[in-house]
Amino acid sequence: MDRDARFTWRDAHRDRPAEWHHGIMDPVRDSVQAARGPESSAETGLDGVRWLSAAERRAWLTFVATHMQLMPTLEADLQVEGTVSFFEYQVLAMLSESGEALPMSELAARTNSSLSRLSHVARKLEGRGLMRRSPSSEDARVTMAVVTDEGMAEIVRLAPHHVASVRARLLDSLDDRDLADLGRIGSKILAHLDPEHWVFRDPALANDKPRPA
Repeated sequence: MDRDARFTWRDAHRDRPAEWHHGIMDPVRDSVQAARGPESSAETGLDGVRWLSAAERRAWLTFVATHMQLMPTLEADLQVEGTVSFFEYQVLAMLSESGEALPMSELAARTNSSLSRLSHVARKLEGRGLMRRSPSSEDARVTMAVVTDEGMAEIVRLAPHHVASVRARLLDSLDDRDLADLGRIGSKILAHLDPEHWVFRDPALANDKPRPA
């Protein structure tokens, strides 16, 4: 897999506020500290931990296994064409679907990426003539990104192959009820992780925004 196609924990949280990184806003750290009694330590155990039930463990392990197998498989299918990585495809696809130039910050949101990671990949795509960046005409501090004619041609060429891959690897194994459940559960998890995610702002994707737990 292309190194730039990987999405790491550091990428996911790079743009969080400083207090989040220092643990002030970290719900996982807070939960562990609450479970650990005043006399306990990492060595003596966490008697108050809410360990997973059988149902929770099955749901969690199934989710992890699906993600770990699906994403590399989609990446491998796309690499058969030997042109762009999965993440590079997402960058070009989001630009092509917008129909206009996007601020880099918005493109980062739409590709679930940090600005630093996106900037690195954008330089590579620019070097290949697939996208272009320029200062905003309204605010020079804002960098705009747009897909080039060459980039659009590449998306048009790759899209049928990618859609066939998504169908074969995921969608064709689900019936209508499964699809509805997957969308509902995915939206609920996403709203819990990021209530302001861009999919909830897109009229074509957002129905009723679920409330975070």
